[in-house]
Amino acid sequence: MFGFGKCRIEKLDFLVAGAQKSGTTALNYYLKRHPRIALPIKKELHFFDNDELFAGGNISYQPLHEMFRPSRPGSIAGENTPVYLYWRPALPRIRDYNPEMKFIVILRNPIDRAFSQWNMQRARGIESLDFLDAVAAEPRRIAESAPRQLRKLSYVDRGRYAEQLQRAFRLFPREQFLIIKYERFRGRQREVVADVFRFLNLSPVRFRAVEAHDIPYGRKIREEERTAVWNIVKGDIAHLETLLGWDCSDWR
Repeated sequence: MFGFGKCRIEKLDFLVAGAQKSGTTALNYYLKRHPRIALPIKKELHFFDNDELFAGGNISYQPLHEMFRPSRPGSIAGENTPVYLYWRPALPRIRDYNPEMKFIVILRNPIDRAFSQWNMQRARGIESLDFLDAVAAEPRRIAESAPRQLRKLSYVDRGRYAEQLQRAFRLFPREQFLIIKYERFRGRQREVVADVFRFLNLSPVRFRAVEAHDIPYGRKIREEERTAVWNIVKGDIAHLETLLGWDCSDWR
């Protein structure tokens, strides 16, 4: 039974669609603070990147909607799965589901993002190679996983943001995207969260700021590692600057 005046979720209005290791958990905390935002019972539902779920062609969205508790009238519903921007089949599936979907995307320096993902996979026992060895092995790993994308070990590939955004802009109007630089989010959280609420056509609310920080892994990136990955991604960063009109000199 529903609480007084509460309604079942029948459509998602927005998604936090990327990027992994870029502050999406902190953003989720702030989204939860708004009384008119309905979020699922857990972060990262991985619905639209579930290839097995979509393999039969006849897709039911009921399992997605059942992950949400009934919400007050006038609420908007959304969820937070950072792989959606990266996972190529996900965006066409999202368009089929709701062509008016709004997307919130946080982009982090791809070198730091790659190193953070590598640290996470190493801590989980998934990655045995040292960082630069894992980066060097990535093209081979991508080729071996084809035609499917590499998911857990895609350190550099996930940071090719311009390519991912261009795919997205071919499917959805640009105005349906709020693209946030991670470094700005980290330094000016109240301002950025207010931007998010405005983008979702919601009034701002008061909230307590939290620290958006990396998990304190024991291993820090070395300067020679940063330089080596910069030489791989500098063309992608320049492409992103052109696409978004950003200045990413701080990423260098």
